[in-house]
Amino acid sequence: MKERGMRRQLTGMIVSDKMDKTVIVQVERLVKHRFYHKYIRKRSKFAAHDQGNVCQLGDKVSIIETRPLSKTKKWRVNKVITKAV
Repeated sequence: MKERGMRRQLTGMIVSDKMDKTVIVQVERLVKHRFYHKYIRKRSKFAAHDQGNVCQLGDKVSIIETRPLSKTKKWRVNKVITKAV
């Protein structure tokens, strides 16, 4: 059961910053194959709100779940972990 006030947090890489106040964050996770018992890298993309347009392509960011801001935006950039070179 989810504790009240707890929101999901994910860490990923910015793959698109072409929109105004919106970035696309790609999150990778490792999943074990049921039969072969080999770890497979799965990727998901999330649209996240970037209020100050501070994020750039290649930045590693932390995103947090929030109320729906638009049709596809349900995440917000929490903090920039590392900047792109």
